[in-house]
Amino acid sequence: MRYGYRGLIAATAVAALTATACTSQGQAENKPDKPPLFKPGSDVSYAKYGEDYPQTTVKDVPGPCSYESISRRDYSGQSLKIISHAVPVIGEPTYLHAKQFEEITGANVEVVNVPFGELHQKILTPLQAGQRAYDVMFYPSLWIGDLAPYLEPVPQEYLDTPGMKDVTRAYMDVATWDGKVVQYPVDGDRHYLKVRSDVFEDPKQRAAYEQATGEELRVPRTWEEYQRVAGFFSGKDADGDGEPNFGSAEVTKRDDLTFSAFISRAAPYVKHPDVKGGVFFDLETMKPLINTPGFVRALEDMVKAKSTWAPGGANFGLGDEIFSFGGGQALMSYSWDDAFIQAQQADNEIRNKVEAAPLPGSDEVYNRTTRKWDTMPNQAPYFTWGWTSAVAKAAPNKQMAFDYLCFFSNEANTALDLTIGRFGVNPYRESHFDAAFWEKQGWDKEVAASYVRTLADMEKSDNRLFDLRVPGVSGYMSALASGVAAAIAGQKDPQQALDDVAREWARITDQIGEEKVRAAYRNVVSLEDRDHS
Repeated sequence: MRYGYRGLIAATAVAALTATACTSQGQAENKPDKPPLFKPGSDVSYAKYGEDYPQTTVKDVPGPCSYESISRRDYSGQSLKIISHAVPVIGEPTYLHAKQFEEITGANVEVVNVPFGELHQKILTPLQAGQRAYDVMFYPSLWIGDLAPYLEPVPQEYLDTPGMKDVTRAYMDVATWDGKVVQYPVDGDRHYLKVRSDVFEDPKQRAAYEQATGEELRVPRTWEEYQRVAGFFSGKDADGDGEPNFGSAEVTKRDDLTFSAFISRAAPYVKHPDVKGGVFFDLETMKPLINTPGFVRALEDMVKAKSTWAPGGANFGLGDEIFSFGGGQALMSYSWDDAFIQAQQADNEIRNKVEAAPLPGSDEVYNRTTRKWDTMPNQAPYFTWGWTSAVAKAAPNKQMAFDYLCFFSNEANTALDLTIGRFGVNPYRESHFDAAFWEKQGWDKEVAASYVRTLADMEKSDNRLFDLRVPGVSGYMSALASGVAAAIAGQKDPQQALDDVAREWARITDQIGEEKVRAAYRNVVSLEDRDHS
C-alpha cells in the first residue's frame, strides 16, 4: 500500500505558517454571496490532488452543503483554525477538505495535525483556560463529557440539511449532550468481525478443521469458537501464498486503543439484555464494575488468544491490525472498518475474499443483579467511539466554521472518503447501508451484502454497548489499557489487573466528583437502555 501523504504533511506545515503569518484573526465579516463556481450536479473527484487518491468521480448532490452552494460563500480575508488527528486517519481528509474549502470560498484555513496521545490535552487545555485556540475541532466522540461545556450547539439550519437528517439515530445520539446536538457527525464507528471468506469456504480447509475439531468450520458465533478457529489456523499457510497465516489480529498496544479491543471482547459477557443500568459503574453507588466476573473472563480470553497472534502481535497498534488482516496475514480481526476497507482496496490481492459479521457473542452472560452466570446465547453490538467534530463557542465566525463541517461531510465528499481506508471515515448515514453503493465501488454482491447487513443490524439491536462518555474518560481508559497490557504481558493475572483498574477508577471518580461522573454516565446508560427496535 502506497502512502502519498508525506507531501501532505509538508504542505500542511506550510499552510499553517502561511495562515498564521498572513491572515487576520479579526472579527467575523459577513459578505454577500458570490456567483457559484460549480453547476448543480457537477462531477467531483480528488484526482487532481495526487495519484494516491482514487480516480473515482461522483456527482455533487444539490443542497446547502454541496460544492455549488458552499462556493457561493465569500470568506476572503477571514481565517479558520482547525485541530485534527495526525495524518492520515481523519487528519488527511481534514486537510484535503480544508484545501478545497479555501479554493472555493477564499478563506484562509490553518490545520494543525496532532498525534492521538496529545490530542485531548491540546484541545481541552486552551478551552478550560478560556483561550480561542481553535474554531473547529476533530476528536474522539467519547470526549464529549469533557468538551460539551465549550461547544456551540449545531444551528437548526444545519440540522435541517438532508445529509444531517440521513444520519442514523445512534450517531445523532452520540452527537447529543443534555438534549442538544453539540457534535457534528462525520464518522460512524462500530466494532465487528472480519474473516477471510476464501479460507472459510475452502473445501480442504473445512475438511481439515472438521477432522481436527469434530466441528463445522464457520464464522465464529462466540469468543470460545473464535479462539478455537484462530488456534487451528495459526502458523499454517491457509491461503496458499507460501507464507504462514495467523488466526487473529487484535489491537493490543497499551497506548493505541487497547481499551476498545478489550471492551469488544467483554461486551457479551457483561451486557445482559435483562439487566439495565449500565456495565461500567453501579449508578447508585458509582462503584466500578470493571473487575466483575464478566470483564475478568474477557481478559482471560484475551490472554489465551496470544498463541494465535502473528509475531509481535502482543504489541499491535491499530495500524498493525489494519495491515495484518487487510494485507492477508491474519484470517480474522475485529475492530473498526479500516481493516475491512483496506482488504477491499482495488489493488489488494484479497479483495472480495472477505466477509463481515457480528462480533462474537457468548453462551453465558454475567448477571450483576443476581451475581450469577446465566446460560443463554448473548450478543452485544459495541458502538465504540468514532471521530466527530465540533465548533467552539469562542469561534468568531461560527457560520464559516459550520459551513466547513457541512462541506466536509457533504454527500459527494463522504462517498469518496468512505472508500479510502486510511481516511478513517466510516458509515454513519442510512444511505451508507445501501449495498448498491458498495457494489459500484467494485465489491462483489455477497461482500457488500455482508457488510451493510452487519452494520445495519447493529442499529436495530436492543442490547447495545456504548463507550464510557464521562468527564475524565481519557484517564479511565488509560487505566484500563494499562491493566489489560499488564495481563497480556503476564505481569498480573486478569483478576489482579482489573482489581487495580477498579481502584484507579474509584480514585479518578473521587477526583472529578461522584455526582458529576454519575450525571454524565446516566446519558450513556439512557442510550443503552432505550428500545431501538
